[in-house]
Amino acid sequence: MKAVMNIIILGGTGFVGTYLQSYLRQQGHAVVALGREAFTPEFDLTAHLENQDLLIMLAGENVGQRWNAQYKKALLESRTLTNQALKQALETCQNPPKRIFSASAVGIYPQNGIQTPVDESCTQVGEGFLGELGQQWEAASLQLSPQPVVMRFGVVLGTNGGALQKMLPAFKLGLGGPVAGGAQAFSWIHIEDLARAVGFLIMHPELSGIFNLTAPNPLSNRDFGQALADALHRPFWLPMPRWMLSLMFGEGAQVLTHSSAVIPQRLIAAGFQFDYPEIKTALTDLLDK
Repeated sequence: MKAVMNIIILGGTGFVGTYLQSYLRQQGHAVVALGREAFTPEFDLTAHLENQDLLIMLAGENVGQRWNAQYKKALLESRTLTNQALKQALETCQNPPKRIFSASAVGIYPQNGIQTPVDESCTQVGEGFLGELGQQWEAASLQLSPQPVVMRFGVVLGTNGGALQKMLPAFKLGLGGPVAGGAQAFSWIHIEDLARAVGFLIMHPELSGIFNLTAPNPLSNRDFGQALADALHRPFWLPMPRWMLSLMFGEGAQVLTHSSAVIPQRLIAAGFQFDYPEIKTALTDLLDK
């Protein structure tokens, strides 16, 4: 079958990138996925960008680690310096990609609760490092030409990586419980719906700007944890207090305590339909695989 599009994914060897390249190939696209080697001095990135229909930029260090000053610097530079290098490579292309999709994250939004969710119309930036990281990341992305579609990811749920894979061992042992009280809002998306949303954006070139890639039903950390425990038929009882998170993750604890209720309003308005809008059906599907 003839490929529909030539697609290159930078940051394409991680959890999301690996799933996405497989999904897009199943859709008939010709996909090249590159990891960190794409941004090394000896790598000819320009040559790989030539004659691509779509560039998907996912590069960036994982926020779900213990932070210190050095790692925070790596988080920032792995998003901003890579985009600067990409900008230079694109400027030397004879036939650059016709479209660009750039990753971002919902941590850019101000903290909010389940009762007051935000959508893409929110222009405020959250206080603290997550907001700063998102703002600088998107500013670097928006220097690219053509202007990218910005995809703000929620917590991506899948069993081959990401947050869910890290949670499962403790929950399977019956050691799950609310994190830092559990009231903070949790915006998530099934990895299959994320890939389908990217496919939807590919099929609708008239769409531009910012899109939240989150399920339409955010919930509290406590409700998410309870749903995961129920899906595994395990108790949900052992709380993890904020001070313990700080010992484990340093400033990176804010990834788990940040309260972010985000709605994918623009995807919904454009006609996208989620296969997994509710956490129970999403977890049932993932844990049965």
